[in-house]
Amino acid sequence: MTGTRPISRPEWLTAPEHNTFAATGRTLRWGVVATGNIANTVTAELALLEDAELVAVSSRSQAKASEFAARFGFARHYYDGGPGSGVDVTDHSNSTGGGGVSNHGFATGGGTDQPVAGYQQLVRDPDLDVVYVATPHGQHFEVVRAALQAGKHVLCEKALTVNAAEAAELIRLARERKLFLMEAVWARFVPGMQRAFEIAASGEIGKVQWVRADLGFPAPVDPTARIWAPVDGGGALLDLSVYPLLWAWGTLGAPQSVHASGALTDFGVDRQNAITLSYASGAQAQLMSSLTALGPRSAVVAGSKGYIEAAGSINNPLSLTVQTGVEEPRVETFEPLARGYTYQLREVTRCIQQGLTESPTMPLDDSLATMELFDEVRRQLGVVYPNDA
Repeated sequence: MTGTRPISRPEWLTAPEHNTFAATGRTLRWGVVATGNIANTVTAELALLEDAELVAVSSRSQAKASEFAARFGFARHYYDGGPGSGVDVTDHSNSTGGGGVSNHGFATGGGTDQPVAGYQQLVRDPDLDVVYVATPHGQHFEVVRAALQAGKHVLCEKALTVNAAEAAELIRLARERKLFLMEAVWARFVPGMQRAFEIAASGEIGKVQWVRADLGFPAPVDPTARIWAPVDGGGALLDLSVYPLLWAWGTLGAPQSVHASGALTDFGVDRQNAITLSYASGAQAQLMSSLTALGPRSAVVAGSKGYIEAAGSINNPLSLTVQTGVEEPRVETFEPLARGYTYQLREVTRCIQQGLTESPTMPLDDSLATMELFDEVRRQLGVVYPNDA
């Protein structure tokens, strides 16, 4: 019996001989906010798209912005207090606070005589179509909001925001202004993950009864590091849990209830968490995320007739083992392009070129529902972020 896929297959991926790098329409002009590790990785793959033009990058640091621009061939770069920063670029029509320095460390340009953050200068650039936001989680809301208010389409790193209230406001703003917005859950688009969803929905393993997935690595505890800092939305939940969750969401959909337990640092973020999801059908999912232990990074989707297993990488599976009944297991292998980020970049590009304001594969309602789930997990764990105030 064939079931309904909770996560759809990208339209362009269904083409017999699709070329992810090949242009699908007009060239889009990109801006990148932040110059950290993920920005480096994604920008390197963005440069591979025939219909992508790298126009501008911003950073708090002039040196980092300049180096990043030179390395990837951006036409220009912006930085905090840079040329033109005396111009107030903030749209205050929806503002909840004044100017000066925000609690996230950005100079917000409260007046024409005050310096403005590099990202604010970038979003005001008239030569940009779309902005990729790669700042820490705690800064996503203010940067994405500024980009949308400036009339730019946005691809924002996961987690979209720190809490559901922020996510709801960004979604409202994007829809009101008819702009494209997508959370960068790149794993939804890679071939191995899409194939796992397809097998689960095909009925080959029967009705899905349970899912188990884990992701973790030991990270040195440093309350000032992005991955740990409360002001940045640190902890295992927002950084890692989206990947184990994806295996449940992609095969069973949104859960009926959630139960969470975990261990917190002495500064209040989760070192690791264990999440159990329950469904009206009786199915369950057990998800583990950890910043203290190196786990197998495996995922299993078990049905009434068999199971699917991915090992070694659950966010970009290179192989899937499918076992049904007493038959010999079947192993399917995949060779994703580059490091796997080009698939989501092609989706963003295609959607904007076709006038769509959200991706059918990564819809905004899924992002909001995920943040609502994470809010409940945090409530049960006792994790509170500055953005919640």
